[in-house]
Amino acid sequence: MELPAINIKAIVVVHWLLTTWGGLSQWLPMTYFWSNYTVLAVAVWAIAQRDSVDAVFMVLLGLLITIVTDIVFFGVYYPRNGGRITDTLRFSTGMAIFSLLLKPVSCYFIYQMYRERGGEYVNFDLESSVDSRFTCDSVES
Repeated sequence: MELPAINIKAIVVVHWLLTTWGGLSQWLPMTYFWSNYTVLAVAVWAIAQRDSVDAVFMVLLGLLITIVTDIVFFGVYYPRNGGRITDTLRFSTGMAIFSLLLKPVSCYFIYQMYRERGGEYVNFDLESSVDSRFTCDSVES
């Protein structure tokens, strides 16, 4: 079953909104916002240059990196004081976690765009790459 293609503009709008809502309570550090908004800025570059494989690859790489950093930020900065958790904090936390849960789905769609724009699957076949470098053809001639 083939999933429908999602426009990169929709991905940018959804992640921008969720990141903005995630910051309502100010429990996350500024590096959370810098990293997420930087990835969204690179996504705007990918929207502007429709032929660029590099722009889409950078968006994909940025999303993968922010998945890891978001997990670290949530683990380190979530308030554990046992005090009263406000509704704003609960909403903010929920939106930030929802953004994190949507990132792997966004990565899948961005990877589809990467393939459509001519990006190649990276194959890390070490055995064939080592064998091809150490051939004796160049020595004989």
